[in-house]
Amino acid sequence: MAAETVTTERLRRARFAVAAVFCVHGAVTGSFATRIPWIQEHAGVSAGQLGLALAFPALGASLAMPLAGAISHRFGARTALRGLLVLWTLSLILPSLAPNVWGLCGALFVYGATAGMSDVAMNALGVETETRLGRSIMSSLHGMWSVGALIGSAAGTVAAHLGADARIHHLIAALALTALGLLFCQGVLDVRSAPEEEAPPRFSLPPKSALVIGAIGFCGVFAEGASLDWSAVYLRDELGTSAGLAAASTTAFALTMAVARLVGDRVVDRFGAVRTVRVGGAVATLGGLMVVLAPHAAVALAGFGLIGLGVAVVVPLAFAAAGRSGPNPSQAIAGVATITYTSGLIAPSAIGGIADATSLVFSFGLVTLLAFGLVLGAGVLRNADRKAPEAAPADGVPAQSGGPAA
Repeated sequence: MAAETVTTERLRRARFAVAAVFCVHGAVTGSFATRIPWIQEHAGVSAGQLGLALAFPALGASLAMPLAGAISHRFGARTALRGLLVLWTLSLILPSLAPNVWGLCGALFVYGATAGMSDVAMNALGVETETRLGRSIMSSLHGMWSVGALIGSAAGTVAAHLGADARIHHLIAALALTALGLLFCQGVLDVRSAPEEEAPPRFSLPPKSALVIGAIGFCGVFAEGASLDWSAVYLRDELGTSAGLAAASTTAFALTMAVARLVGDRVVDRFGAVRTVRVGGAVATLGGLMVVLAPHAAVALAGFGLIGLGVAVVVPLAFAAAGRSGPNPSQAIAGVATITYTSGLIAPSAIGGIADATSLVFSFGLVTLLAFGLVLGAGVLRNADRKAPEAAPADGVPAQSGGPAA
């Protein structure tokens, strides 16, 4: 894998550029999540039908994510990221246009496919940038994704409070985020495949180590995806809150996720990955209990905030542990990424199906149990602890150790 010659200053700029890309990606998700109640009402779908529709992003992502590596191999990492990110930001327009459940399924299939491919591309560049810098940045990169989700959800909360049409809201948001994405992609590393390098396979089974680590990632991301997509519906349907206050639950969740991830690297360096995830799992479990037992909206809002705080660093640490789990870190990271990302897309659908059969309260009981699974299984992430960095070359730029991992 070849790349442009970079200086220390160029690496720093690339680090901020890829962080900004993570922020744009998260803003799309936050913009969509806060308007789910509007989209559900506009399309005339029940909780069960909404759950069915929310399974289609997972299907689209599962089918499309393997293509991201081949696209990056052919066009280079920067060009691939630019094109895939534009497709993702523009896909925000589609769900609010859906007239019925089947139109919503089709829109969310495209939404998931573009989300998955752009996610793989930006995480690959994040891993490459971290490798060259010689220090941990993945937690803060995912923190910037949460900052973007917070910004998107905050704007969505205002739009919902004002009763704005989600079609107009998402059109404006999509165009603005597309312009920002194109601007930020100019600064990322331009990693290209060597001429003699074979294209990556479109599908390969992850190693066993990735499956074990991915199971912990599954628990964390399931809780994250369920809370992000269903918190607003939960407050509206179970606690009878207004549309504006219901949307604020998504904002509270995104806020705690963002803060925890931005300081996550320092916390892990001080207390270790296992202890951090174990304590985080306990905090998320407490938050889940507060949501399930909430007598009024304020308690549920605090509960969603604690869930976000508790699961915030699980995904970055799962990537780090996978990268140090065996002789083929690229394959392991790709396997964990597939498991965790699919979990986040399956979670909303599973929550909807369970809610249709029982209730949303019962659904978040399952979320609470999975959060407790982080307490029990945190030990598998001990490889995520930072090792002493190798000495850098005289020019201060860490030696390259391979291409994008995902």
